[in-house]
Amino acid sequence: MVRDLMKVSPLKILEGSSRRGLGQGNLGVLMAQAGVGKTACLIHIALEKILRQGKLVHISLEDIPEKISSYYQVISEDLTTALGVEDGAELRELLEKNRMILAYLNQSFDVSRLRENMRNLAESIAFVPNTLIIDGLDFGCAPRTVFEELKDVAAEYKLETWLSALSSKRASDGDESQIPSPCGHIDDLLSIVIELQPTTTGVFLRLLKDHETPVVPPVRVKLDPNTFLAMS
Repeated sequence: MVRDLMKVSPLKILEGSSRRGLGQGNLGVLMAQAGVGKTACLIHIALEKILRQGKLVHISLEDIPEKISSYYQVISEDLTTALGVEDGAELRELLEKNRMILAYLNQSFDVSRLRENMRNLAESIAFVPNTLIIDGLDFGCAPRTVFEELKDVAAEYKLETWLSALSSKRASDGDESQIPSPCGHIDDLLSIVIELQPTTTGVFLRLLKDHETPVVPPVRVKLDPNTFLAMS
C-alpha cells in the first residue's frame, strides 16, 4: 500500500520540493476558501503519515472527535479503493494505534493547553507523535504570538505541524507570487504554504512557499474533486 501511496496522495506536490516535505519543527499551511476541501486534504496528509508508521495528533477547533473520526473512515475508504486494496484492515489498525483526535471547541484553543496535552499523552500513555494537525484556527483573529508559540512547540516536540487557513477570494489582478491573506503577515514563520484552488478546469493544489527556495515555475497537482486524491 505504501509503495503506491504517493501516486495518489496530495503530498505528491512536495515530491519535487527542496526538502521533499515539511520536516520536523516546521509549520506548514493548507489554505483554501470555505467549503473547498481543507479538512479532507489535511486528513489525506494524516493518512500518508500514519501509513508510514508515524504517530499523529489531529486537533479540531470546529468539530467533535466523533465527527472527525467519521471523516477519516470515509476518506480512508476512498484511499484504499484508489490503491486497489480490498481489505482496509491494516489502515484501520494503524489509525487505532497511531492517531489521537482532540477537540478544542468554543474558542478554547490556546498553546499552553496544547503543550499540556502533549505532555500528558507522552507521560500517561507513552503516545509521542511526530505529526500535528490543527484544523480550524482563525488566522485572521489569532495574534502572531500564537504562531510563534506553535513553532516553539513544533521544535520542542520535533513535530511536523500542519494547519488549515481560511482564505478569501483572490483579486483577479493580485500578485500570484505573494503569500495571500491571511498568511502573509506570518510568512516568515511558515516553511510550506499550499493553496487549494477550485478552477473551471478542476481542483488544484498549488505550492506557494517551499522553505527558502523560490517556487519557479509554479508547482500544481490536480485533485479528484470528489475524493481529493491526486490525479495522474
